[in-house]
Amino acid sequence: MAHVIVVEDDATNARVAQRVLARMGGHDVTLTEDGDEVLRLCDARAVDLVIMDVSLANTRVDGRAVDGAELTRLIRDRCGTRSPAILLVTAHAMRGDRVRLLAASGADDYICKPIVDHRALVDRVEALLVRRAA
Repeated sequence: MAHVIVVEDDATNARVAQRVLARMGGHDVTLTEDGDEVLRLCDARAVDLVIMDVSLANTRVDGRAVDGAELTRLIRDRCGTRSPAILLVTAHAMRGDRVRLLAASGADDYICKPIVDHRALVDRVEALLVRRAA
């Protein structure tokens, strides 16, 4: 069982992701918007994968507002090769958004909202966990 953190500012989206990942994927899931908590868990190697919303309204690191792309960069910079797999989740689905957001953030993968295919989410998470473990 992997430990997955869902960083999402919409409570409904967060709860849906938690239920899907726990029930269909068998994962231990933590919901948070607290950027400092995410970094602490990553520092402690207490997380295997982060599902990161790109547009975060309430997330802060050291009191400063950050979005999901910036928080992903902070995780990568701080944790380096020990950093967890990171899956961006966003409503930004225009041509070029995937390439731009992955390049800007350093995330491993990207999936568009709304997530209606729950099996596809679980499969994407599993693939990232396998790739990260290799």
